[in-house]
Amino acid sequence: MRLPSSSARTYKDAINALNTLQSNFASIEANRKLGPNVDRHALSLNEVVEYTRRLGYSSKDFNKLNIIHITGTKGKGSTCAFTESILKQYVGVSPSTSNSPIKKIGLFTSPHLKSVRERIRINGNPINELKFTKYFFEVWDKLSSTTSSPEEWPTLQPCNQIKPMYFKYLTILSFHVFMQEGIDTAIYEVGVGGKYDSTNIIDKPTVTGISSLGIDHTFMLGNTIDSITWNKTGIFKPNVPAVVSQQLEYPESIELIQKRSKELKVSNLEVIKPLSSHIKLGLAGDFQRQNAALAVRLATVHLTSLGFNINELPQYNKELEVIEDEDLPERFVNGLIQVNWDGRCQIIHDKPGFDKITWYLDGAHTLESINVSSIWFKTELTNLINKDVKPNTKKRTKILLFNQQSRENASALLTKLYENISPSIEFDHVIFTTNITWSDGKYNSDLVSLNNSQELVDKLIIQKGLAQTWSELDAKSKRNHTRKHIFHDIETGVNFIKSLTHSSDSSEFEVFVCGSLHLVGGFLVVLDNEKD
Repeated sequence: MRLPSSSARTYKDAINALNTLQSNFASIEANRKLGPNVDRHALSLNEVVEYTRRLGYSSKDFNKLNIIHITGTKGKGSTCAFTESILKQYVGVSPSTSNSPIKKIGLFTSPHLKSVRERIRINGNPINELKFTKYFFEVWDKLSSTTSSPEEWPTLQPCNQIKPMYFKYLTILSFHVFMQEGIDTAIYEVGVGGKYDSTNIIDKPTVTGISSLGIDHTFMLGNTIDSITWNKTGIFKPNVPAVVSQQLEYPESIELIQKRSKELKVSNLEVIKPLSSHIKLGLAGDFQRQNAALAVRLATVHLTSLGFNINELPQYNKELEVIEDEDLPERFVNGLIQVNWDGRCQIIHDKPGFDKITWYLDGAHTLESINVSSIWFKTELTNLINKDVKPNTKKRTKILLFNQQSRENASALLTKLYENISPSIEFDHVIFTTNITWSDGKYNSDLVSLNNSQELVDKLIIQKGLAQTWSELDAKSKRNHTRKHIFHDIETGVNFIKSLTHSSDSSEFEVFVCGSLHLVGGFLVVLDNEKD
């Protein structure tokens, strides 16, 4: 694409350039048809090493970032958020050794909700637009002006036309940002899998972690828990400790994790059970106790590696696989309470312009995450109803706003949600929308997605299929109360919900926004009226 001169480049120019790197739907489908292919994935990972070489880095250079590397199927983002929040309490605190204190914490995560800058954070905050633009074009221009050997890297030729794809580019950019900004503790969330993920050029992290495992991204990772576990454990490194969540959904995976830890010469493998219920957490949902426990142990191992006194940190009982959390250090307690992770089991009240509406938000894109998400909503709503002074007298309109645009198993996810909610909660309205942000058919530039079939989006094929699934579920349950609606975009769906508050005699509206994180992110943009 043609860009303005260096002095005239803006954040919008950076985002427009970044969006040209998205996989288009055709290329994604071509990859799907190839199926799991180790050589192809290995080549893709090695390309990241080559791109960073052209920027002037080797993988060993990134060791100075003191990286915590985290993968999993469900909860890895929340685990990263808990870990970051705990370690923020130690910024400026000197360890007991002569080592320097932590000064800057970097977090690389995906996907983003409202702004791509959310993926690259420093001390808890997304990098600002000026810094993002500066570093983005430093990488862009360097990759445009350097070359790779045509014999060794035929897939990277010609270098002035081919850049890394979207996620790979952002991964490379994050390393550059953190190196230039002097980050001395970094947390990296794996994108997909582990073994061949773009983040897995990390040479020697301080510790690696695996959250709950499940079946997802099967076209890349295989369709069995064994193949997925094998791939996720690919982030294990020789002589580096690893911490793994108790695997409640697939306990059989622990045996393979132990086997892989020996193969990959992990220095110490620990399995962690959830924190006890008396510990307060800043993220809702009982399932977060597992993610919080993993984060506590990852932060402890990391701080120990930096020279902090192990006796002043949370203690781990390896025989019982529990953290002795009766007397957590104050900094850990504060970190667990002060954590913030928008779009994950988030409740929004009293939004100006949306009187009487309580929004329940959760990005959930696997069967496991839909399961915990729907149970969370059901629990929250049931507790709310039970608190009513006169039960069954206050009229509450219950609404579901849902989409899973890029999921082949969208109907299975919706079915799981329905089964968990029923029969105690019945929605009055269910709304199926695309991930398009605005009613004029446009996305905010940070939310542009080229990864879906435009035909499926334009013809609302996914949405119609989801509505049909809901009708069939209602018929099977002999319930016909729910009204179904299909909308072209998120804004129209939100405006429809708002209109119901003016035309209904309900005193309260409880709206569950669930499914794709792209839906949740677009919803938050619409709710805050943050149009480009």
